[in-house]
Amino acid sequence: MKPIPITDVSSLKNELKKYKMGKKLEIPRFNQLARMAYLGRLVMAPLDPEDPSCKSFLVHIQEPQGLAAHFIDLDEDLQDGILILDSEQSMAMAGIMQAGVEERARWHQALNERDFYFSSFYRPKDQEAQGEISQHG
Repeated sequence: MKPIPITDVSSLKNELKKYKMGKKLEIPRFNQLARMAYLGRLVMAPLDPEDPSCKSFLVHIQEPQGLAAHFIDLDEDLQDGILILDSEQSMAMAGIMQAGVEERARWHQALNERDFYFSSFYRPKDQEAQGEISQHG
């Protein structure tokens, strides 16, 4: 941000207004941020919760961890960074974050209901017979 003389109140108000509008990310950076949102690695907070006209969000990006860290590329300047996103991209990130949480919840629920024993040790009779034929013939 460029320095603004304190005596220039109108310039100060204009800069504050631009600041509160947030900014749009370019497509590659938006996609990187969206991946972190999907993984639940963003923390979002309204930029100015006391101003109903301010729809921008502060977004803190947490680095990917575990297995995700080996596969997901994140620009160095985004790692552990804080951005101010405009309202449109902020709402998109919130939706992506929600979709990621819902997907992981479904995956965990399916995992909890999965029966590993029978898929590992039980084969229906017709599959057993085919297995014996292929072993002997």
